[in-house]
Amino acid sequence: MNTPAHCLVLMRHGHSEWNLSNRFTGWTDIPLTEQGLLEADTAGKQLAAAGLQFDEVHTSALYRTQQCANRLLAAANHPAIPHFASWRLNERHYGQLQGMNKQEIFEQWGEEDSRRWWRGYTEPPPPLAMDDPRHPRNSPAYAGLNPALLPRSESLADCQRRMLPYWYDVLEQRIKANKRLLVISHGNTLRSLVMYLDNIAPNAIEKVEIAPGVPMIYRFNEAMDVVGWEWLE
Repeated sequence: MNTPAHCLVLMRHGHSEWNLSNRFTGWTDIPLTEQGLLEADTAGKQLAAAGLQFDEVHTSALYRTQQCANRLLAAANHPAIPHFASWRLNERHYGQLQGMNKQEIFEQWGEEDSRRWWRGYTEPPPPLAMDDPRHPRNSPAYAGLNPALLPRSESLADCQRRMLPYWYDVLEQRIKANKRLLVISHGNTLRSLVMYLDNIAPNAIEKVEIAPGVPMIYRFNEAMDVVGWEWLE
C-alpha cells in the first residue's frame, strides 16, 4: 500500500564515527559508520515491506543524515524524490562540549552540571567563543546564513525554537497538501519535535529517547492534530 495522506515518518540517523568514542557530535560533520549505513539499509527494507512511500525527504544540513537518506531510499528501491536539507533540522549545538567525550566533560565541569546540560530542557552548555574554529560561522556550509542565527551553544529549548519554524513553514504545510514526508534528523532535534507534537512537559522530555535507525510514524487528522503514532519495528 502507499503511505496515507497526513502521515509523517521521522527517523534518527544511525551510528556515526564519533559514537564509537562517545564524543558529543552536535554540528560537527561526521560520517556514519558501516553500522550506521547498515541501519539505514534495514530501515529502508522495513519501510518498503510496510508499503510506505514518500513524495519528499527532508534532512539536516549534516552529511550523516544525507548519507542515511540515500542509503535508506536505495535499500527500499524507492523512486527518486526531491531531497531538501535545512540547517534548522541540525542536531542541537553542544557548545564547548562538542567534540569531547563524557569523561573529559565530567573532569572539566563535573558530572552534575554536565548531565543537567545535556538532558535538561532549559540550560545550555558553556558557549563557544566567537573565534573558536568549532563555531558554525567558520563552516562554508552556513556562509549564506545571517551569522546572528548561528548558535554558539543550545539548550533543548533553543534547539526547539530553531527547529519549529521549519515545522510550521515547511513540513506542516507539505503534510496539509497531502505530501508524504520522510524526515531524517538527529536525536535532540527529533526529541524537540516529538515534544511539540505530543505536548510533552519539559520535565518529562528528559526521559524521552529516540532510537537510532528506527522509523517513527505519525498520523494526523485534517486539523493536523496527532491521531496516532507508532515505531516501525
